[in-house]
Amino acid sequence: MKSTILFTLIASAIFSNANAGDLKVLTAGAFKPILVEMAPSLKASAAINLIISNGTAGELDKRIASGEAFDVAVLTDTLASKLEGTGKLAQGSLKNVAKVGIGVAVPLGAPKPDISTVERFKQTLLSQKSVAYISPSSGGSSGIYLVGLFSRLGIADDIAKKAVLVDGGLVGTKLVNGEATIAIHQISELIAVKNTQYVGPLPAQIQSYTTYSAGIAKDSGSAMDAAILLKALGDNETLQLLREKGMESPTPR
Repeated sequence: MKSTILFTLIASAIFSNANAGDLKVLTAGAFKPILVEMAPSLKASAAINLIISNGTAGELDKRIASGEAFDVAVLTDTLASKLEGTGKLAQGSLKNVAKVGIGVAVPLGAPKPDISTVERFKQTLLSQKSVAYISPSSGGSSGIYLVGLFSRLGIADDIAKKAVLVDGGLVGTKLVNGEATIAIHQISELIAVKNTQYVGPLPAQIQSYTTYSAGIAKDSGSAMDAAILLKALGDNETLQLLREKGMESPTPR
């Protein structure tokens, strides 16, 4: 069914004389490193020039609702489904492209803390001078989850006193500039920051995975190029890239 929908989109674009060119992609920050890595090969093989703009899920939701033009969106699966339902994304175009868990990083050269169990993770956070994570008010999925986790662990007040809240972007940069001694963020975004040390994922008992889905804008003028991008997101090369960037293959929709 999905392949039929994509074929229809491609055929429609061909008959409307759509030309390869710029393709604007709105993406959650966790998936941006994948698109950036794919961009040169797509430009060389299909003459598709990706124009990539990222933000938190909440920010992208507001931008799309306000009428910002785009061709493809890579969003949390929940948000993507909502936008398909409201007609912002083409009906039936959604495709799960990745899932990613939450991890921990520290400054380059700092001792790697023990986060192997829930209790050791908890004690590690309590021992830190400053803890960086996405501000939940920005709509970032990891930040929203972490606030709830800290409450369940009974350390919400302690963490609030030393929280370094990031409205969007790469939380790991707070380790580089010295604002934080530990960062908690989606693994792909931690790995993307140079001059830091990735420690590892949250313990399995408290891990939270986010699934990302890609969809084509209902009013995209580049439906053929958009469909080519969605197909490329499922290629073996992309699946290998996901693993290299700290992400995993998703369960198909």
